[in-house]
Amino acid sequence: MSSSLVSGVQIVLGIALLFAGGELFVAGSVALSLLLGIPQIVIGLTVVSLGTSAPELFVSLISTVQGNLGSAGADNLAVSNIVGSNIFNVLVVLGLSAVIVPLRVRSRLVRRDVPLLLGVSMAVWGMASTGRLTWQAGTALLLATLMNLVWEMRTARENPDEGNEINGGDASPAPVAAVKLAAGLALLVGGSQLLVAGATTAALAFGVSTTVIGLTVVAAGTSMPELVTSVVAAYRGKADLAIGNVIGSNLLNQLVILGICAVVSGPRGLEVDAVMIQRDLPIMVLTTLACLPIFWSHGVISRLEGGVLLLLYGVYLVEQLLLSTAPSLLGDFRLITLLVVVPAVLVVLAWQVIAWRQRRPEA
Repeated sequence: MSSSLVSGVQIVLGIALLFAGGELFVAGSVALSLLLGIPQIVIGLTVVSLGTSAPELFVSLISTVQGNLGSAGADNLAVSNIVGSNIFNVLVVLGLSAVIVPLRVRSRLVRRDVPLLLGVSMAVWGMASTGRLTWQAGTALLLATLMNLVWEMRTARENPDEGNEINGGDASPAPVAAVKLAAGLALLVGGSQLLVAGATTAALAFGVSTTVIGLTVVAAGTSMPELVTSVVAAYRGKADLAIGNVIGSNLLNQLVILGICAVVSGPRGLEVDAVMIQRDLPIMVLTTLACLPIFWSHGVISRLEGGVLLLLYGVYLVEQLLLSTAPSLLGDFRLITLLVVVPAVLVVLAWQVIAWRQRRPEA
């Protein structure tokens, strides 16, 4: 059996195990938390939110540990998984959800959550600009997580309607909850190891960097829980859940997962690929920034805007593919993007900003 076929099987199986493990991990954690009498607000803001990000956590954490053991390219996979997942969440998860059903946006997202995510994304880009995320930077991110959690809990108590609902059907007997939690963790660890191994083997087999594999295949794979959750929520008319899932996951990816990985990396720090600093981290910041004018437009993410987000991800994927397989064509592609795609997107965004400004006096 060829190495490329083996790596493909490992990637698919790893993604499947991560998805199943994430479901069991959330179910077991919620049930155990309810048995321990933890307030539902805390469960919703921590366990449930972290549940959809569990695949990213385990993949990046295992990659960091392998980097500590001297595995080449492991750090790049750990960081690129987070950056790629955040780009995928905004452009694909949010875009596809809006194409299915236009999403109504709460004003809180524009006033608080998106600006917070933008600030965190810029801070992470700044911290990574030296080429390494140090354990001190990781500690700062984890402290910021605690501060945000306290703020979220205060806001949720003041506005109960905005809290995450946990219903009585989530409760289970203690042995069942423990088994679900243990099985979920086992599947997450096993799936993470398979996905990391498959991604590394694929990178070697196709002659591309682990950074590119992490930004595309691994990032899309670990973002499947967010994609399924948001698409189903959008179809059922729960726009708050669809949008909040994306924003919350992107915050957790950077504050918690990158924070933990940077701390675990120890004195050596978490290596960040120079290409990622110059290209992918700025793209992550720009996709977050683009959310503001999109969210402003009549308080709704329209199908047109969702389509624009999906188009931008398609452009991003083509760039990644050309960079690895046909760098000679990259210049022409970037010229077409600059002359055609960028002006079209700017026109749409400007249109939304004008619509928002015209709507302001009515508010």
